[in-house]
Amino acid sequence: MKAEVNGLNEKVVKMLAERKMTVSAAESCTGGLFAALITNVSGASEVLNESFVTYANSAKMKYLGVKGETLEKHGAVSYETAFEMAEGLRKNTGADVTVGITGVAGPTGGTKEKPVGLVYVGICVMGETEVKELHLNGTREEVRECTCKITFENIANRIENITKVQ
Repeated sequence: MKAEVNGLNEKVVKMLAERKMTVSAAESCTGGLFAALITNVSGASEVLNESFVTYANSAKMKYLGVKGETLEKHGAVSYETAFEMAEGLRKNTGADVTVGITGVAGPTGGTKEKPVGLVYVGICVMGETEVKELHLNGTREEVRECTCKITFENIANRIENITKVQ
């Protein structure tokens, strides 16, 4: 599978390296694709600290500090879980940019409340966390790739905005 992110992974790695920033990811529905796209870029070792595939709820709790109450009340695929994934990863890794991705890639697993293609992406940049709710269409691979593309776009925009402010 060749993920189509149109060079956004290269742009983000370059931006991070130029600013001496690091990134870590906690992925569920993307299954490590985001981290793989970073490591596809030469120089990735300068920016990627560590990455986790936290597919099971127990892994989200163990490695990221996602609260059991959050998972019970809101479920693994939720704004709250993505927020806690990104925040927990920041606390545990100290990375400048952390990403928490959780969703339903399909083709099975969707419900009326949480259909296939519903993805939440928590992105923490320099201690400020935002969560994006995505509603995507396509195959499992397309949902995963589109999630990564949108995540790279958001990271690039956030880094550019922080740099302009400083």
